[in-house]
Amino acid sequence: MTSFDSSPTLSVWRMLLALAVVFVLLATTGWTTLRDQRGPAQPRDSALAAWARDRIGPRALPDPASPARTIAAFFASIGPAQSVRLADAHPYVVGNLNGTPVTLRYRANRLALARAHSAEQERVKDARLTAAGRHETLRRVHRFASLMRPGRQILSFDPTGSGRTAEVLGDLDRAQRVSVIVPGVDTNLLTFQKTHGKYSAPAGMAESLYAAERRAAPHTRTAVIAWADYTAPVGVGIDAAIGRLAETGAVRLVDMTSALPGTSRVSLFCHSYGSVLCGVAAPRLPSRVTDVAVAGSPGMRVHRAAELATRARVWAMRDTDDWIQDVPHLEFGGVGHGADPVAPEFGARLLSAAGAVGHAGYFEPGTASLDNFAAIGVGSYHALTCASADSACLSGISGAEGA
Repeated sequence: MTSFDSSPTLSVWRMLLALAVVFVLLATTGWTTLRDQRGPAQPRDSALAAWARDRIGPRALPDPASPARTIAAFFASIGPAQSVRLADAHPYVVGNLNGTPVTLRYRANRLALARAHSAEQERVKDARLTAAGRHETLRRVHRFASLMRPGRQILSFDPTGSGRTAEVLGDLDRAQRVSVIVPGVDTNLLTFQKTHGKYSAPAGMAESLYAAERRAAPHTRTAVIAWADYTAPVGVGIDAAIGRLAETGAVRLVDMTSALPGTSRVSLFCHSYGSVLCGVAAPRLPSRVTDVAVAGSPGMRVHRAAELATRARVWAMRDTDDWIQDVPHLEFGGVGHGADPVAPEFGARLLSAAGAVGHAGYFEPGTASLDNFAAIGVGSYHALTCASADSACLSGISGAEGA
């Protein structure tokens, strides 16, 4: 439903439909998304308290909430030796500070992962754990061990609750082009990577996109970020139908993209609920973000692409059997996410998703969706394949065929 006629009759019908959707979601999920999602106790609060007490000589350490430029200036002023000391002493803080040199963040997060891994190994011995609790703890042990493997570059890591993380593939400091994958519902530390359905999880999405970009432009320095550093909705419930988590996640996404090193151009690839987050973030994204591509989107919380108020090009795709097409594309009283981004009247540039299957198949190797993502990521717009409904999707792009 993509028209937004303001007649009273249509407004009433939209309200009733929105309420019906909410009640169905609540009935099928049992209010699961409203439950407190607390995980094992984590040292986050004590880490922040220890950071606040520490000093370099008489000098206090910066507030972790400071802008990235303040954090960057601080680390530049204290030199490598003191920077390493702080990363080793306060890994949970340094590893998540935008503006900190990325190699220092990688170091800090490796240490934080080691501490979290040890804590979970001890916790699994607790006789008070239920069978389900022990299983969950063992899963965390295995996940942390995997994230600690040599060569992995963890840009952020917070094990609190269901947890958040972000991983970098490639050299972020030297990259000319940076792609950021923003995933959707059920994203957390335990679902960050999967053995089965590998390319439906953030780590697998990033691996697939990075390989495709390197094939598309072998001489372009690229980096891909699997960005699962926000609290995503759990299941298709009420949190997935409203924008609260997208709004808090958008703040984190804007802060992260604004703090990236160098002068690289940045593209966002936003899947499912991740596209809601990208839509909320759009007006505040830094100018280095040149493209926002959404796939399987329930909406971007606007009626038209122009309302995103961004200079970035907006791309959209959906495969023919993605169930998201059956979700009502509306917004009323905060419920729903607005117009369908693949509707022609929305105004996005429509791309082919040929070969993709279902809601989670857009990053599968061999699909037109992945090839299109890679072409955007490296700036090879001439290689894009438009959807049949939008043969002019390359119009106005310098150097692109059909421009």
